[in-house]
Amino acid sequence: MTTQIAVRLPDELVERLDALVPSAHSSRSEAIRQSIELYLYRLACERDAERYAQQPLTDEELALADHAEAWADTPSW
Repeated sequence: MTTQIAVRLPDELVERLDALVPSAHSSRSEAIRQSIELYLYRLACERDAERYAQQPLTDEELALADHAEAWADTPSW
């Protein structure tokens, strides 16, 4: 399911978008959709970083980074 949303953008922003869309995206809608997805991902990463700052890794957790064997079972994404 998709929902159509209408937004108002300054003319200058639309002109910049239209100048770049043909070389990078199939449509203006696709470019805007991807931009929103990337922005939401960035917000989630910033939220995660704030949570990690509130509860830093322990010395034991940090020590894992120094041992290659500790990562042997980690999937190679």
